[in-house]
Amino acid sequence: MNFTLKIWRQENSKAKGRFKTYKIENISPDCSFLEMLDILNEKLIHDKIELPVDPVAFDHDCREGICGMCSLYINGHPHGPEQGTTVCQVHMRKFQDGDAIVIEPWRAKAFPIIKDLMVDRSAFDKIIQEGGYISASTGGVPDANSILVSKEYADMAMDAAACIGCGACVAACKNASAMLFVAAKVSQFALLPQGHPEAKRRVQAMVSKMDELGFGSCTNTYACEAECPKNISVEHIARMNREFLKSKLTHAEKKRIGGFG
Repeated sequence: MNFTLKIWRQENSKAKGRFKTYKIENISPDCSFLEMLDILNEKLIHDKIELPVDPVAFDHDCREGICGMCSLYINGHPHGPEQGTTVCQVHMRKFQDGDAIVIEPWRAKAFPIIKDLMVDRSAFDKIIQEGGYISASTGGVPDANSILVSKEYADMAMDAAACIGCGACVAACKNASAMLFVAAKVSQFALLPQGHPEAKRRVQAMVSKMDELGFGSCTNTYACEAECPKNISVEHIARMNREFLKSKLTHAEKKRIGGFG
């Protein structure tokens, strides 16, 4: 299979970017999208098509749809044409021979470009640092059934915990909102007894940090749910809003010193 690739090239977040066109031939239909980019980079390096040699920079890690690193905007869709699928799980048989494929990075103020298709998503780490965890004493491991949780709530918490933090929700949203990501992280704890003691301070801290980092507001277009590779539901946003309102009404937030206490 042969393709025309239109790839966004940008030296850093301050430099001016542009699309560059590359031709690539004899790609196996069973080749993954990232393997296709690997082949392109090998061609750029060995054939010295451009001087100085400058392979395309892109994020990747597990290549199994787990880590959330492969953040590419393909033909106008985060993670490409398939629903419920990350870039690394997309295969070239999903495209037609001779197709032109446009490849871009995530575009959001909170995700500055590092180089080419790589963006800095450390903003998500900062949100998690504000409360995406529980405080627990170390020691002996408790029995798995010592705290009873209904299957309904356990399933909903597991659905929320499926979020891999890839940022597709931010890339898909016209407002660059991180509400689906934050809601998933808030929900997975709000639904379980272990998360209840810190629930009020958690939701306020995480939402406040999200706003501080420059993410936009949610206007219920549901683009995040449509493009999420793990099919996270916007119902979690509704739950987070309820948790936030409840915390504001019932808990006067105190200045936090040294984390949750």
